Amino acid sequence: MPNAGARPIDEPDRTIAKKVAWRLAPLLMVCYFVAFLDRVNVGFAALAMNADLGFDSAVFGLGAGIFFIGYFIFEVPSNLVLERLGARVWIARIMFSWGLISAATALVWNDTSFYIARFLLGAAEAGFFPGVVLYLTYWFAAEHRAKMVGLFMAAVPISGIIGSPLSGWLLGLEGSLGLHGWQWLFILEGLPSMILSVLVWRCLTDQPSEARWLAAAERELLETTLERERTHRETVRKYRLGEALTNGRVLLLGLLYFGLVTGLYGVTFWLPQIVKGFGGLSNFEVGLVAALPTLASAVAMVAWTRHSDQTRERPWHVALPAFMGCLGLTASAYVSDPILSTIALSVALIGIYAAIATSWTLPTAFLTGTAAAGGLALINSIGNLGGFAGPYFVGWIKNATGAYSFALLVIGIGLALSGLIALAMRQAVANERPAADVLPGLHPAL
Repeated sequence: MPNAGARPIDEPDRTIAKKVAWRLAPLLMVCYFVAFLDRVNVGFAALAMNADLGFDSAVFGLGAGIFFIGYFIFEVPSNLVLERLGARVWIARIMFSWGLISAATALVWNDTSFYIARFLLGAAEAGFFPGVVLYLTYWFAAEHRAKMVGLFMAAVPISGIIGSPLSGWLLGLEGSLGLHGWQWLFILEGLPSMILSVLVWRCLTDQPSEARWLAAAERELLETTLERERTHRETVRKYRLGEALTNGRVLLLGLLYFGLVTGLYGVTFWLPQIVKGFGGLSNFEVGLVAALPTLASAVAMVAWTRHSDQTRERPWHVALPAFMGCLGLTASAYVSDPILSTIALSVALIGIYAAIATSWTLPTAFLTGTAAAGGLALINSIGNLGGFAGPYFVGWIKNATGAYSFALLVIGIGLALSGLIALAMRQAVANERPAADVLPGLHPAL
């Protein structure tokens, strides 16, 4: 599936990209690691919190998902502020506020306070992920972008690899200083976000022209390459903010992302309780088992996005893993053996994570500037409504049927539809760029 019109990446471009990646990627990955941990640790807290506070599956599913309502409301405004103020200031603000609210979730006492805390956490974190995706377009040309998004998003499954057993262990602090284990979980996992906000404030560089850690010639070459790519896209069409927010392709990408995110959180929030249902496992052992699917996902996601960059192909690199996720969830709905169920869920999460990471190359192929800030945020906000739908739907079905099977089947169908949307958009996205020979030396984004 390679693009025959693309030329090899020049060595100076590759060298600068590696230098920028080593400077920015570790900090951004650690930030996303703690962000995702604070977002989904409620799944482990539920192993004890639900009994302590009297929550049934429907209450927990609604509370877990309501995070994404706050996220949806504030996503576009947050990303527009980031585009105006710069990533350093705004990401630092986001991290401090979400860490504070995550830690304060330890104070909830009933369903209403739980809903409020989760809504505020979503509002506080809004803009972080699409803001970083936008930020990466300031530093990396299209031929490096899928790999960088994949590296950044590898923090998500890594947070599961480390966070799952850690969260299970923290629940064992039950009774320490008069607090429940789930309260210690929220407090101790919220603190790193506030600490990292200081590092972001001090260390993150907003744009290449400010990068004193690059040589002057490297800064000039990087800025020239990125400006040439932006001009190349805008020779086809330059979207204004309002056009990006109402563009059919943007809305369709939002629907595609909705299906992927519904699958991600429909599994992630409930995975600890699904594993606990195998029987005979302690909370710490549940954490170890739940880490296995995310470990496989981290490796596969980085390899898949790298392959997408090497072949310069995007839609099939979204569709194939989406179909794989559908197959994994379908299989998990029909098997009862714990080992087979873990394998099926691993296959599902590998597909979901790989599809999500590669999907972000689609909108950056034709959106630039403020339109990109608004368009990326809109896609993410629409998609993350799936983060509300997935957990709530699973909880509702679990209450009604006593099992997860039907919910997993429906979520799997959603993944398949996302794959079909990606394939349907092949020509539509291709039409957003001129032929490769219009501007010699520029690599096509797809």
